[in-house]
Amino acid sequence: MKSALRRTLGIFATVLIVGTTAICLTTPLASNVAMLLMDRSNFIPAQSSIFSFEPYVINEGSSNYWLYGQDRTYYYHFTYQADAPYLYITRKNACAGFDRADVRTWCGAGRGSPR
Repeated sequence: MKSALRRTLGIFATVLIVGTTAICLTTPLASNVAMLLMDRSNFIPAQSSIFSFEPYVINEGSSNYWLYGQDRTYYYHFTYQADAPYLYITRKNACAGFDRADVRTWCGAGRGSPR
C-alpha cells in the first residue's frame, strides 16, 4: 500500500515538474515574473497576460522597465502618464510607415487604463 502511494506521488511530482518546466520554456512567464519582482514600476498591460506579454525594448537606465512590448494581438508602449500608463495598437494595423518601436508612427492607438 505504501509503495503504491509513493509511486503515485512520484508520478504526480514528475508530471508537475515537467509541466512547470514546459510552461516556463514555452512562454515568457519566467522572464515576466523576474521583471515584475525586480522593479515595482513594471506591470503587464490589462489586455495581455503574464504568459504572453513580451517586452522588446527595455529602458537602459537604472530601472529595467519595458518601453515597448507585444503579445499575440497587440503592440504596447509605456507612456509614463498616470491617466494612461500605456498605449496599445493591434498587430494587424493599417498605419502608413508603421514602426513597432516608434509610437509616433502608431495611428488609432488605444489608451490603457491605470492599474
